[in-house]
Amino acid sequence: MFEKIYSPVQKIDLHPLSNLYVKRDDLIDPYISGNKWRKLKYILQKAKAEQKNHLVTFGGAYSNHLVATAAAAARSRLQATAFVRGEEVNNQMLLICSLYGMKLIFVDRESYKNKVDLYKQYFDSDDSTYFIDEGGASAEAVQGCSEIILELTKTYDHIFVAAGTGTTAAGLLKGIQDAGLNTKLHVVPVLKGGSFIADEIAGYTTLSDHLILHTDYHFGGYARTTPELLDFIKKFSKQTGVLIDPVYTAKMFYAILDLYQQNQILTTDRILAIHTGGLLGLLGMKDKFHFA
Repeated sequence: MFEKIYSPVQKIDLHPLSNLYVKRDDLIDPYISGNKWRKLKYILQKAKAEQKNHLVTFGGAYSNHLVATAAAAARSRLQATAFVRGEEVNNQMLLICSLYGMKLIFVDRESYKNKVDLYKQYFDSDDSTYFIDEGGASAEAVQGCSEIILELTKTYDHIFVAAGTGTTAAGLLKGIQDAGLNTKLHVVPVLKGGSFIADEIAGYTTLSDHLILHTDYHFGGYARTTPELLDFIKKFSKQTGVLIDPVYTAKMFYAILDLYQQNQILTTDRILAIHTGGLLGLLGMKDKFHFA
């Protein structure tokens, strides 16, 4: 199911930027979207090579990773179980997971902190299961994300990506290094205190001056928003025709425009933004938006 695929690069009009392009990984698949598709590609190959038929993973109640894993497992004729952080809830995201056949185990936030212990508690004696970390973080995921660079037919001065675990960013940095490019990789952590992302990236590839972290665009922390960010999303989507989500991509595009206004990006620079998908996350934010 993970055949070779090239997502399109689209030039968008985001005034006053005139050289902004978007790698539309959000168009890869409606449920195994964006970087989730790339992360799971080699994870599933490894699971099958090890003759595992049951994927076990972790995420919050609105996790795009859970939806993607559930869909990928169903299409690959594999079982799937997810440990869901927090109290038991019913929402649209978990409904999709359940329809794809994923079993959901809700665990309190303290227990969730030690995912390996949770996995062992339930599946230690089950040789058919395959452990997938939260968000798909793994060397296999980095390999999949590095292929984004191989798909590019043009060079760019700057590549931007939003980051939660740093896995996608690590893949992009590795791809830039392997290709011998001079491109700067700008990583926008969506969590408060996101400087740890550099350490996560360093666990997969060598850090270099290609990498620039922008840690001031978290808007309060993971999945946190402000009226300013929500207003930006509405204006951006109307102006460009490209949907973005409050958790990841909106923060990245806001950072791009703000850095341009600070003269850290030049009008003549060619900029590529990686649209990592995750648009189903908008379902969990519907009550935050207000429309006239």
